[in-house]
Amino acid sequence: MDWIELMVNSDSIADEFKGFNEARRIMWCHEMRARVIDRLELTSFLTDFSIAAVHVDNTSRADRIYLTAFDSGGRQLRGDMLYIDEPSEHLDIAPEFDHDFTNLAVTLGSDLEAVINREYGWVINMRTLRAYDLTADRHATQRAVLLAHLPDLMNRGEARGFLFGPSDSGNADAA
Repeated sequence: MDWIELMVNSDSIADEFKGFNEARRIMWCHEMRARVIDRLELTSFLTDFSIAAVHVDNTSRADRIYLTAFDSGGRQLRGDMLYIDEPSEHLDIAPEFDHDFTNLAVTLGSDLEAVINREYGWVINMRTLRAYDLTADRHATQRAVLLAHLPDLMNRGEARGFLFGPSDSGNADAA
């Protein structure tokens, strides 16, 4: 963590922090977003700009995920399948990319609308996913996790000091 210097007693137990659950939730959300990118990079869907949405069927089988690509008119283009070898490869809903949360326009009577109406799996808004910056999200997540823990660390005397670097102070001219 080059942007923050923190001195912490390593003997502390994370469960004792009030901010621990919040920090864990923040990390899990980041991991879900990163996993969507990682898994879709195994397909051609990220680089194919004719694809506007991808339906993720993560409920039909425990050992695989069925992906179906749709164009901006909601017409089905093609499908792909990803195998799940480890539980960490499952594609749970990442609300930041979900069609409901990103207000993806769904054409009435389209193939995409029919898939959504069946209510299994979830739909990724590919424009939102393509605009996602994993590196910026990683840095924001690291900062949020630290800030969730910081009050507990300060109250317990386990954080003796911290320094925010120039990029965190809001002063871009600082050296």
